[in-house]
Formats: sequence, structure tokens, C-alpha cells
Amino acid sequence: MKILIACEYSGTVRDAFSALGHDATSCDILPTEKPGKHYQGDVTEILGDGWDIMIAHPPCTYLSVSGIHWNNRGRGWDQTEKALEFVQLLMNAPISRIAIENPISIISSRIKKPSQVIQPWMFGHMEQKATCLWLKNLPALRETNNVKAEMMKLPDKERQRIHYLPPSKDRWKLRSTTYQGIADAMAKQWSNPDYFELERSQLQAPQTFFDFCEIKLDITETLS
Repeated sequence: MKILIACEYSGTVRDAFSALGHDATSCDILPTEKPGKHYQGDVTEILGDGWDIMIAHPPCTYLSVSGIHWNNRGRGWDQTEKALEFVQLLMNAPISRIAIENPISIISSRIKKPSQVIQPWMFGHMEQKATCLWLKNLPALRETNNVKAEMMKLPDKERQRIHYLPPSKDRWKLRSTTYQGIADAMAKQWSNPDYFELERSQLQAPQTFFDFCEIKLDITETLS
């Protein structure tokens, strides 16, 4: 299958698909951090190149709940509006199967509630970091290795490692990199025709989910 991993420089999800024999390409304005097929540039230039699946990780700086509070502290809303337009563009891409990944964010109130919310502990990582998925023609990810019970025995700063990362020039990169267990689950489940057919009746994202919902910003709902 021909797979596009949009807004990825780490190569984590791309390499998970490549390891299974798929023609996977990552795309970002930054160069790839690992050897592999990578388009450095504007993803809108290649959205129409005949992809079977796109998994997109739009930048969350101006979308996430953790960042929105800065809008009312002098930053303004212009960048958030531009970020939402970019998310909508990705959602409307001419690709039959799409997954959009982001943390808890304003996307939920301004465009659509997520199809699924996953956690790293569902895929073998003893950490907490809620991740939302907006899915088009893809089944919800099934957990592969639930380690929540063991994780809850850890101190808060260990199981919420990402939240407690100290300030550094690479903090944003560490916070945005996909967990390997999640990347492997995406590759194995979403590129497996047998699995897809088995789960077809359980699809959570309707065909029309990419229709823009004219919902006014509701910070209370966004924070929920």
C-alpha cells in the first residue's frame, strides 16, 4: 500500500509501515531524523499523489488545550484559526482512508469530536498521554498490550513523563513523537486487509464526518 505520514519528521510511523513492506513516505517542513522516504516541504503539494492511507499529525501548538490559554494572554487567535484551517484541509484530502492525530484540543469543539481517544498504556508503554484520533474509513485501533495496572503503581512524574519534561530546545520534539507501540499498531491494523474487513462493521467515523460543523468555541467542552 502507498502510505503518507503527514507532518512527521521522526520517521516512527513511516518506518512501522515500511517494516511491513509498504511504500511509506513521511512529509514535514523539517528533514527526517532517520533514513527513509521523506518529502521535505509543504504536504499540500503531494496530497493528490494517489495515497491509499494518510496518517496526519498536524502541529498542536495552537490547537491543544495546554496551549489555548495563551490565546487570551496576548497571543491572540489568528494562529489557532490558521491551524484549524490546516486540519480541515487535511481532513478533506482526496484520500480514501485518513487518520488525524492530536492531543485533547480545540478540534473537538470547532470541527468534530474524535472517533477514539487512546493512551500509551494501551500499547505497552507505562505512561499517560491522551491522544485523539479522527478516523475516515478506518477502524478504531485495538489495544495490543494493556499495562495500565502496572503503570498506576508508578509515581505520577514517571507515568506522566511527557507532562513533566523540563524546558529544553527539544522538548516540543519529545512531546510530539509517536510512541512506538502506537505506531506499530497503526501499521499492523490499518494496513491489514483481513483485519480491515473483520472490523468494517465497527467503523466509528461516518463518511460525512469531514463536513465542517459550525460550532462556536466552547472552552468548557474543549477541556472535558
